[in-house]
Amino acid sequence: MTSAKSHRRRTVVAVVAVLAIVVVFVVRLVDVQVVRADALDRQAAENRGNVQEIQGTRGSIVTTDGTVLARSVLRYDFIATPKFTTTKFDMTVDGKTSKVTLDQAAASIAAITGQQPSDITGPIASALAKNKESMYAPIVKNVDAATYQKLQALNLDWLNATSHQTRVYPNGAVAGNILGFLNGEGVPQAGLEDGENTCLAGRNGEETYQVGADGVTIPGSTKVQKAAKNGGELVTTIDPDLQWFAQDQLAQVVPELGAQFGMVSVVSIKDAKIRVAAQYPSADPNNLDATPVQYWNAMMFQNQYEPGSIFKPLTAAALMDTGKATPDSHLVVPDTLTPQKGVYVADNEYHPVQHLTLTGVLTESSNVGMSELGTSMDDQQRYEFMKKFGIGSKTAVNFPGELSGEFTNPSTWDAQTRYATTFGQGLSTTQAQMLSAYQALANGGVRLPLTLIDGCKQADGTMTDVPSTKGERVVSAKTSQQILGMLENVLKGGPISTLPDTEIPGYLVAAKTGTAQEPDGNGGYQKSYYVSVMGVAPVDDPQYLVSVNIGFPTTITSSLAAGPLFKTMMSQVLKAFRVQPSTAPAANYPDTY
Repeated sequence: MTSAKSHRRRTVVAVVAVLAIVVVFVVRLVDVQVVRADALDRQAAENRGNVQEIQGTRGSIVTTDGTVLARSVLRYDFIATPKFTTTKFDMTVDGKTSKVTLDQAAASIAAITGQQPSDITGPIASALAKNKESMYAPIVKNVDAATYQKLQALNLDWLNATSHQTRVYPNGAVAGNILGFLNGEGVPQAGLEDGENTCLAGRNGEETYQVGADGVTIPGSTKVQKAAKNGGELVTTIDPDLQWFAQDQLAQVVPELGAQFGMVSVVSIKDAKIRVAAQYPSADPNNLDATPVQYWNAMMFQNQYEPGSIFKPLTAAALMDTGKATPDSHLVVPDTLTPQKGVYVADNEYHPVQHLTLTGVLTESSNVGMSELGTSMDDQQRYEFMKKFGIGSKTAVNFPGELSGEFTNPSTWDAQTRYATTFGQGLSTTQAQMLSAYQALANGGVRLPLTLIDGCKQADGTMTDVPSTKGERVVSAKTSQQILGMLENVLKGGPISTLPDTEIPGYLVAAKTGTAQEPDGNGGYQKSYYVSVMGVAPVDDPQYLVSVNIGFPTTITSSLAAGPLFKTMMSQVLKAFRVQPSTAPAANYPDTY
């Protein structure tokens, strides 16, 4: 009996011991094959050979029709293994392989790359002088695919290539300022390249490979450890043909006017999409050094200025929407106004006392008339209207480095500022902010988020990061319609039209000019002007908003400098988008009484 019990006990102990060992092996197996599988596999691969990064390709930036504005291409750096160049070796030329010397090979390489043979033999000799077993000498960098293929066709065992991505901009300076650029290390520095990097950036992967004693990769030894993922395609709202046309026009007009710079912008009113964002000078991201650094930025977002008279329709809209004025409100307008001590308001030039309607104040672009009416409105209420128009805040584009302008609370205004803000002085805006405000004026009083991108297109065709389209009512539809009707008079060529000879046959066009003095930094204003025209067409069914800005022209210093280009651009926009001519009659609001 005792012997049997002892036997059973030994059996149980043995079974338990075996089970314990099995459990240990199972746990270890799970740890190796499941828990730490990736890490161990990578470690094993590293022990077997070399680790190489697989670059995820940075996504392209395209226009609304798919035209490529920015893309990544492969470039190649070639390196030599000097220790294998000291005796004759095989080289293939025109399909024939023969034994050659280093000097002969260097001549063939130089003929392909455009170098001198010494550019190849020199680095190799230098490396061998330091170490007869040298495995590295740089030969040529950043060659394109065609050159890479020609060099590879030589079948030189000691000549190897590594690839890297380089950013290219096929259209050069066209939209260059909004695209931005990458630095030498491939890091985005400005523009959409920077602001939309989450969409564009690829994710790098990893592969391993083995190398033989001769320094050549062993065929079939390459193994992908982690797959790379390419970046998304950034789809912009830019129309490529109009963008090119606008920049071409600016390149002619700005020098003719003796101006420092110019901008042309086009916005689709119904959806607030920016179709053109042109400027001159414009930076070419392929060759930034060709453009002065002060023009590398996107001026429509990153330059702020006193808008001047193009601001007056916003004040007029606020007055009309609150019942403080109508298109036919009567004003007696002298050429200067001193309503209180410390306040002086003047029109652009001397004129006798005028009897103007509010429409006439806009047509004549009278600072005196606008300040008379504008200050009849409560300051805080006027301020809040301007804020709803987007003044003092960045646009929905949220462009990298975008400025918000300067528009302080009325509690900080002095007496002069209170009057000046009614006609576009005493505050600053960006051109993008003014585009957003005019979009609201033209869109039945509803301000939509200004957009520059349609979204990020993924590999499977889905579109992500689509901007919001939710709008905000600023003024009533009636006020919107009346303001556009009043601004028709600016182009009519009447006795007090500020922009004659710029009507577009067949279309009702509403526009406003601006001739703004800019601060000189010493408490005064510069002698030259920042001139602009902003306009909408057709008035009876608003489709497009065009803005032309000329920085400090010298041959023509008034808003007339921007008029011809405005007419050219608006005509081209209406033609390009096949906009139907106007069918409704003109509003015909009176300018005088």
